[in-house]
Amino acid sequence: MEAELVALAAAGATAFVEQMATDSWEHVRDRIVSFFSRRGDAEDEVVEEELELLRGELTEALSSGDEQTASDVQAEWRTRLRRTLLADPAAAAELRSVLNELDVSPDTQHVVHNSISGGVQHAQVIQAGSVGPVHQHR
Repeated sequence: MEAELVALAAAGATAFVEQMATDSWEHVRDRIVSFFSRRGDAEDEVVEEELELLRGELTEALSSGDEQTASDVQAEWRTRLRRTLLADPAAAAELRSVLNELDVSPDTQHVVHNSISGGVQHAQVIQAGSVGPVHQHR
């Protein structure tokens, strides 16, 4: 059961961080605030301030290519979600509901096969199972 909750927490953290960089963030933020405030983790305003602070850090990190900070934000949410789910396993149903709204399922496995051929590449190459918004500036 714990492994399932850990996987769910990881899926939630990934989805939350991906959504921080989208136009639909406000709706997602409200759902996250509601999720944590119902568990007594903190008051709505405190959770919302924390989310906006982390979103600012993430946005700045993404714009400057700082992958470590982006990874840290995701790790922070993964840890917080894991602790919340372990303390209140009934919260898993609500988190699954939020992820379903975001069209993210922790049970979905992505199989990715990448190959690059043709010699030297002189452009960006991205290999991933899931890529959020990608903006190329030329």
